[in-house]
Amino acid sequence: MSMRAKLQRLREANGYTQQAFSSAVGTSRSHYSQIETGEKQPSLRLALRIKRALNYYGDDIFDNTFPVRR
Repeated sequence: MSMRAKLQRLREANGYTQQAFSSAVGTSRSHYSQIETGEKQPSLRLALRIKRALNYYGDDIFDNTFPVRR
């Protein structure tokens, strides 16, 4: 299952619209939409907030490529 399908399925299963979910995790709807469609990767911090908000504890929701800030 693709990242997009996982995120959308989990978000909808938790009763969120993109707007409500993006507010819950502290980002804009457009930014979250880009994450959900795979256009952008979330920061590690945002990825953890997304997983917590979705009550998801697996390792396979994102493609595991997070930017490293130096």
